[in-house]
Amino acid sequence: MSEEKNTLQIIDETIEAVQNITKVLNAAKEELVKLEKEKEQLESEKSNLEKATSELENDKKQLEIEKNQLEQDKKKLEEETIQLEKDKKERDEKIGSMTKEQMRLLDEYESLKVELNKLAKIAEESQEAEFNFERIKALLSIYAVLIEKIWQGQPHYRIILVLHGDKAQMTREEIKNTTGIAGAFVIRAVNELANEDILEYNEDTGLVKLKQRLFSKKELE
Repeated sequence: MSEEKNTLQIIDETIEAVQNITKVLNAAKEELVKLEKEKEQLESEKSNLEKATSELENDKKQLEIEKNQLEQDKKKLEEETIQLEKDKKERDEKIGSMTKEQMRLLDEYESLKVELNKLAKIAEESQEAEFNFERIKALLSIYAVLIEKIWQGQPHYRIILVLHGDKAQMTREEIKNTTGIAGAFVIRAVNELANEDILEYNEDTGLVKLKQRLFSKKELE
């Protein structure tokens, strides 16, 4: 009896031990499942972090590109600003110079009117044979055109006069050298005379040709 009792006790203890092992195994299994889920979550978070890191790197590269572009645009704007300031300064200087020249030409225009009045008076009152009325007529025709159509007379007068001489066509450079008029004022006068259909001016070749003869060369001799 005692031996049978011992055997039953051993069986009970064995069953209890197996049950305990089963509990431990179940607990271990649950822990393993939990760890697997945590591992999957960590891997997902790692993947998200890697993706976010990659996006940040791309954003960083894009920002670098935009920064470089902005620096280039800034440099270009600075260069354009400097050029605009330079152009403005040149324009201001040119305007100042042209204003002085216009004042000078206005004075000359007033002088031309006085001279015209003198010539008209001489032509009307004089009956003496020594007066060259053809010459007076030629000069008056120039004054009339200049006063009627182009108020800044002197450069225009000298250009018309030289083209009524030996050569009815000359280059812009030849006119400048012959008359002594500054290049910028030669261009301006030639263009204005061309606009009045007195001259023909080719900007490409610089050739100026008398288009409307106001008097013959002989009349000024």
